[in-house]
Amino acid sequence: MSQLTSVDAVFLNAETDTTRAHIAGLGVVDPATCPGGRLTADALADLISRRAHLAPRPLRRRLVQVPLGLDRPYWEDDPEFDPARHISEVTLPRPGDDDQLSRLVAALHERPLDRSRPLWELVLIHGLAGGRAAVYMKVHHAAIDGVMAAEALAALLDLSPDERDVPADDVAPQRAPGTAEMMRDGLLRMAGHPLASALSVVRSVPHLDDVPGVGSLPGVGRVARLARGVLGRTEHPAADTTAAPPTPFNRPIGARRAVAFGELPLDDVKRVGRALGGSVNDVVMALCATALRTWLDKRGELPAGPLVAGVPISLRRPGRGAEDAAEGNMTSILAAPLATHVADPADRFTAVRADMDRMKRRFTASGGWVRDLSALVPAPFAGAATKLALLAAPMTGMRPLNLIVSNVPGPQFPLFLGGARVLAYYPISLVTDLSGGLNITVFSYDGTIDVGIITCRDLVPDPSELVDHLHDALGELTELLRD
Repeated sequence: MSQLTSVDAVFLNAETDTTRAHIAGLGVVDPATCPGGRLTADALADLISRRAHLAPRPLRRRLVQVPLGLDRPYWEDDPEFDPARHISEVTLPRPGDDDQLSRLVAALHERPLDRSRPLWELVLIHGLAGGRAAVYMKVHHAAIDGVMAAEALAALLDLSPDERDVPADDVAPQRAPGTAEMMRDGLLRMAGHPLASALSVVRSVPHLDDVPGVGSLPGVGRVARLARGVLGRTEHPAADTTAAPPTPFNRPIGARRAVAFGELPLDDVKRVGRALGGSVNDVVMALCATALRTWLDKRGELPAGPLVAGVPISLRRPGRGAEDAAEGNMTSILAAPLATHVADPADRFTAVRADMDRMKRRFTASGGWVRDLSALVPAPFAGAATKLALLAAPMTGMRPLNLIVSNVPGPQFPLFLGGARVLAYYPISLVTDLSGGLNITVFSYDGTIDVGIITCRDLVPDPSELVDHLHDALGELTELLRD
């Protein structure tokens, strides 16, 4: 049996009228290689039905609540699982351009998922210009993290228009415990929670100055350093206490979303990285710093100091995919300064690269704090505590982060979905009051870096402007190579 972890439960509990905790991908496909030259909802439902056992947690398992909320929910295979119930089709009116598509995706992303069945939804979108189609699929973050999302995609995709053979589903359906067993285990866990919580405190105190927003509070750094000294961790890298400055996208978010997407040539990004001495991720972070600097400066809102970006980092270990998948979400957040305050492009890139190197070294020693802190509150009170934190953030002016920036490496060869060639894949993530009303996620695929941006529409009505600034930023760095 599989139970939600404390981190999974945070994503489940984080949902409010203004916060949705699902993540999504928008695949643009060419259906010319499909049977009959058209991708259909029936074909996708049949594909998922035959392959759902390859990624059971996000695709075919539903939540089972523990009575009285005594414990975290369980996952079980939905006895009435039918992919067709999760799939719908729409057709864009002419001309079927990217602006229409982004508005539709934003509206789809605003809708919550039905918690009575497996936590995913797929919308097949016809009518795109050039005979293309799009597939928008969202999954609740409680059921999946970035690595698990990639594995779920791999289960559904093929290397050619011809579908590959997959192993048969020979595993017995997973069922949640009975009511009496769930209540018994929940009461036992509550009885043992003080000890478990004390252990979490011991593990987390040495890293309190790594927690976004907490590390800059008076006295926190001293307490963390004292704890590290007691534990003999004298080589721990120095903390960064940069506070997230106010920006237009760090105000209370609303329920509406805006979405934009675009592409950057991966070869150009790699060439810049090689020439300037940085990784692809360093270049991506520098491009985001430049784009945000331009956007803020145009509005007279450019802070004197750096922004603080939250960068999701996987805690999964190579070669342990199946074992780690059973442990649920294994993601933490690296909080890094983003040198939007540096005017010179070359100096800005150097600052971004140095900051990322320094924060990665520190993260290596402290990356598990998300898991430890999420386990401090007993399950019956965790939901209220999470919602209180989300409500308190805008009321108190607390800004742990300015935004989220995520870079996900993907395959550098074409993939096919139900016979249709995937032309691009744009990740669409989430925004919260704690992480900011702006999220930039990029996914490298088949020679391009596909950019997906989601914002609170009330705060950043037109994120496509940021896509344009990312292109300009790459041009700016490319110009440095010619000097």
